[in-house]
Amino acid sequence: MSDAKKGDKATVIKKIKKGGHAGAHGGSWKVAYADFVTAMMAFFLLLWLLAMVSPEKRIVMAEYFKEFNIFKAGSSSVLSGAPAVMQKPGGETHKDMAKGATTRDMTMEDISTKIQAQMGARFEKLKNQIVLDVFEGGIRIQIVDKEGNPMFEPGSAVLTERAKEVLGLISENIKETTNRIAVEGHTDSTPYSANGISNWEISTMRASAARKELQADGIDPYRIARVVGYADTEPYIKENPKDARNRRISLILLYEKKKNEENSQTRVPELGTSDITLPTPAPSPVPAQ
Repeated sequence: MSDAKKGDKATVIKKIKKGGHAGAHGGSWKVAYADFVTAMMAFFLLLWLLAMVSPEKRIVMAEYFKEFNIFKAGSSSVLSGAPAVMQKPGGETHKDMAKGATTRDMTMEDISTKIQAQMGARFEKLKNQIVLDVFEGGIRIQIVDKEGNPMFEPGSAVLTERAKEVLGLISENIKETTNRIAVEGHTDSTPYSANGISNWEISTMRASAARKELQADGIDPYRIARVVGYADTEPYIKENPKDARNRRISLILLYEKKKNEENSQTRVPELGTSDITLPTPAPSPVPAQ
């Protein structure tokens, strides 16, 4: 018996106890962490790409994404909360109505940004000849001449094809607004002597030619507040009155609150000038009773 027991091999059974936190040592958390790291990498890559984009292209990109908000829900609907764009029986939408309502609600800064984006995309070579600024009276869009690239035929009030294209693009962006428009013509200090025409006549004729082109592009004639020529009295480059950039057309999109002032021919201030405030007259004395 003792020899038989010595020949038998003992069987050892090892029992492994599993703890309650065994699942935490699995690989599922690695998947979530990898997703997080990938998302963060994509985010910082996007920030880097945006930093590399030029300011002009950034404006165009912002304008592109802004177009998705053209139709605001409930802005032109009779029923509260209904969509602003109504469907016709044939599936066609009233885009013009919604676009007009939205454009009228745009601020001067919005219109200026939109025009700058359009100009930057289509007129890269003319970016130094189109100057926009927003002041307390509205938006001033100045189309200036440049040596070798004039906006008018030399010594005349005939618009070049490029000038017509620029005015057409401006008209597209301001056509649906209700603001009144002032058109001003300016020249440099070089006197015009052909056919007895002075700088006053040529600046007024060029302003009128720009006004006609705006109306041909669809601008309502009743929105024109005034058409004025200032000759060389208000140079754009003050230190050099003969600079070609002094020959320009100024289109001023006026704030609607200025409408009554424009009817009385109030002058819109130039850059760098200050408004003149007239003293308020004292009330007349009340006679003693």
